[in-house]
Parts: sequence; structure tokens; C-alpha cells
Amino acid sequence: MRRRRGQVVEIHDLADFDGRVRAGVGSMSGWVLSGLDLRERGSELSHCRVAGAMFLGCSFRNGDESSLAARGALVFPAIPTVPVDTWPSRLYSPDDLYDTPSYVDSLDARAYAWSRDPGREPALARALHDHGIETALAAWIKGRSLVGVMGGHAAERGSADYTDAARLGLGLAGSRTVATGGGPGAMEAANLGAWLSRHPADVLEEALALLGRVPSFRPDIGPWVDAAFEVRDRWPDGGESLGIPTWHYGHEPPNAFATSIAKYFGNPVREAILLQICNAGIVFLPGAGGTVQEIFQDACENYYADESSVAPMVLVGRTYWTETFPAWPLLESLAQGRPMEPHVHLVDTVDEAVSLLG
Repeated sequence: MRRRRGQVVEIHDLADFDGRVRAGVGSMSGWVLSGLDLRERGSELSHCRVAGAMFLGCSFRNGDESSLAARGALVFPAIPTVPVDTWPSRLYSPDDLYDTPSYVDSLDARAYAWSRDPGREPALARALHDHGIETALAAWIKGRSLVGVMGGHAAERGSADYTDAARLGLGLAGSRTVATGGGPGAMEAANLGAWLSRHPADVLEEALALLGRVPSFRPDIGPWVDAAFEVRDRWPDGGESLGIPTWHYGHEPPNAFATSIAKYFGNPVREAILLQICNAGIVFLPGAGGTVQEIFQDACENYYADESSVAPMVLVGRTYWTETFPAWPLLESLAQGRPMEPHVHLVDTVDEAVSLLG
């Protein structure tokens, strides 16, 4: 249960509901109840004043829903045929999204297939879902110092880029919470490093070798996911990290090393939020179009910010960012004379990035 704005009470589980009823509550005014199965709680609902209460996607026995509405409650029913919770109250875990042995049957795959429906009702359900995820994410990040790791999804397990990203995540997780786009490649590697941060340092090499047997999620996501869960099972109780992926790219499955996953249907909101929440700065590893977009989207935020609000930016790979994709000269020129100038950095190694942000 969480309280906000005085008398508003959010209730997301039956134990909280039952405890309040046993305590003798007489009125549910100001309650927001999300996703509860209340089919066995008809008697309790009938004995309480419900005017001013809000029921979001709850289940009721026959007649209770209309009774609640007639007595002054606001009732928003669950939308049928939707594979996800339309009113999510928490972030996903890897086990939530990969809930079946076969990927094609998993919640992640079902949600993507359903998201292709262009109808009005599915569009409403997707918007409600993403609003719930945004609210849950806002609660999750409170009190955490988040550092973002951005980089290409194409970095395969076993590659030097993947290894560097994993070492970066491991180094940053000692003092920060690592946040990534939640997908494969450099994103998975950074979340992997954070996961292994509670284990001896030499474990990383062993885990990388195990994962390297399945370098990519193409052509089959199943073995790629299975290898990740094998690592998780072998080294359990991993360090926390955040992933913010999207169903917009159905070809990019979420990685299994982010302990909390804010998965969105809408990609533009997801991209903006990912950059905004990284209050301890962002490391940009080699990447292509998406990473370049993220560099200058973050630069735009810093360009107009006052010095107290500027978040550091660290680009890793001097040759890459000055010759292959010469983003650095433009970024350096943009920062000149602005409060952001001392907070943008170009380095050669992930160890340097950790020393700046760790």
C-alpha cells in the first residue's frame, strides 16, 4: 500500500485489502484498487461505503460491479483478450516475461503479437498499460542513483564489445544502479555485469564463456534465453539493475539479467524516460543510429539545463566517436561555453568511464 496526496490509498494485493477490512474500515473513499480478484469479497464490498473509490481492472462476482457503480464507485473493467495487466502496479521481472518453456508461448511473445492489432480498444489498453508502468517506474527509481549504459543491440556474446559492456556494468554496479534499454547486445552485457556484481570478479569470464555458446538471439530466441537463465541459476541472487525495453521492436527480446523491467508498448515515451531517469549520468558505447540519437537527445536536455541539473555524458571509443561516427566533434562544439561543457567526456576504455561515474 502506498499513500499519496493525502487521502488517496493505492491497494494492489488482497492481503492489504483484507487487512484494512479486518481493521474495521467503514469507507473506501479515496481507495484505488488495481487488478484485484474480488469475486470472493462480495460481502465485504457490500458492507462498506464505496462512494469515491476507484476499481481498476478488478474481477467481481455477478452483480457486484453494477452495485458498486450504483453506490458511487468508479469501476473500470479489465479489457478482455489483453495478455498483459492493463493496470500494472509493479515492473516486470524476467520470469514474468519468459513464463513458459517455449518463447513463442511466453508473455513477451504473446504481448508483441497482440500489440500489432490496430484497433481502438487495443490502443486504449496499451496506453493504460504504459501509464501504469510509468507510475511503477517512478516509484521504483526513488532513492536510487542511476547510471545509464547505451550501446548497440548488435554486439554479440563473445565479442570484444560485449565483454567491454559487461565489464562496464560490473564496475558501475558497485556504487550505482545500472539502467539500460533492456534488450540484447551491449544492453544485455551491462545488465549481466550488474547481475554478477555480488559475486567474485573472476566469475564474469566464466559466465561470458557460457553465454558465448549462443552468440545471438537470431535465428532462435529460445536457446539465447535459456543460456541466460542458465547463468542466472548458476550464480543466483544477482545485483539489481533496470531494463527499459519496448514491444515496438518485436525482433529485440528483453534480456534476462535486468532484475526489474519497465517494458513499454510505446517507444517514444520509453526512449525519453530512459534518458531522463539517469540522474548519475550516461555512458555511450559504440552503436549506430539508435545510440547516436540517444547521444544528441541527452545532449539537448543538458544544453538547456542549469548546472545543477546537468548529468554527465561519457562516450567510450575515441576513434569510433571521432572517425567512424564523428559525434564527438559536434557534441564538443555544442557544449562549448555551456554549463554542460565540463560534464561531457571522451575516453578510450570502460575503466576510464567507471572512474568518472562509478
